[in-house]
Amino acid sequence: MRVVVIGAGIAGLLAAQQLHSAGHEVTVLDKGKSPGGRLATRRIGAATLDHGAQFFTVRDAQFDHHVQQWVHDGVVREWCKGFSQHDGHPRYIGTAGMSSVAKHLARDLDVRCNTFVFEVLRNEDTTWSTRIDDGSVFQSDALVVTCPLPQAYSLLITAHVDIPEALFQCAYDRTLGLLAVLDGNTSVPAPGGIQNPNSDVQFVADNVRKGISSVPALTVHFSPTFSEQHWDDNPDALHQLLLQHARKWCGNATVIDSQVKKWPFATPHTPSPDRIWQHESLVIAGDAMSGPTVEGAALSGLSAAAAIS
Repeated sequence: MRVVVIGAGIAGLLAAQQLHSAGHEVTVLDKGKSPGGRLATRRIGAATLDHGAQFFTVRDAQFDHHVQQWVHDGVVREWCKGFSQHDGHPRYIGTAGMSSVAKHLARDLDVRCNTFVFEVLRNEDTTWSTRIDDGSVFQSDALVVTCPLPQAYSLLITAHVDIPEALFQCAYDRTLGLLAVLDGNTSVPAPGGIQNPNSDVQFVADNVRKGISSVPALTVHFSPTFSEQHWDDNPDALHQLLLQHARKWCGNATVIDSQVKKWPFATPHTPSPDRIWQHESLVIAGDAMSGPTVEGAALSGLSAAAAIS
């Protein structure tokens, strides 16, 4: 069976991996430069910084089975069991950054990055035509859509599928991020992460203490309220504002390079209680279907594969 998966985040990649292992012909399409979605790691000079999801936890036995295999394969490792206090649940990270997980999952798959899906059409024989921006069309017997729900809705309008309106009423928090390379160590204490240090900042990470960068580098994610307030600020003014907030964790070091990152669909407000939505050979999956976490997205992707297989 031919399957097209739209979105190369962890939901799409896990769905594709399971379907590929079951013998199906799978093509993954993603508009990003590399697979992973929010499993994102960036190089700035000699520094390596996670700029999307900073870690993930495990509660579900099905997901734990995959995670323990990744640990065995050297793809992920335990970072810590909490930050200001331990709760007993390991925080897992990619050994070379969070994108390590995505690269591992994508290694045997046909993943087409830098590919913008223009529209999806339902054919008379119930197969699917997925058209991309260069005019090419991918034909498939089944379709898995894992991109954020507003994007999924815009793609599927032309398919004339009766999708519940409530599914697309899910709003998302937007998140601003700052990536900063320093000329000295940060003031972030061990193990290298601070959650919710104040009302404006959601997470601060020292990428050296995380073990992914050989050069001092700081990642700062700002709160939904702060991000919404400043989302449309002048780019230069916004950059300076984020730098000003980040200096608290720079210690005596100076920022020698920095970038602003915007996540327009960072966290769904009210995820569906169901892991997937399915109509015949169409499955919608992703973190808005099962919970706004790496684990939630992973479980949704696994359920999507099971539904099609």
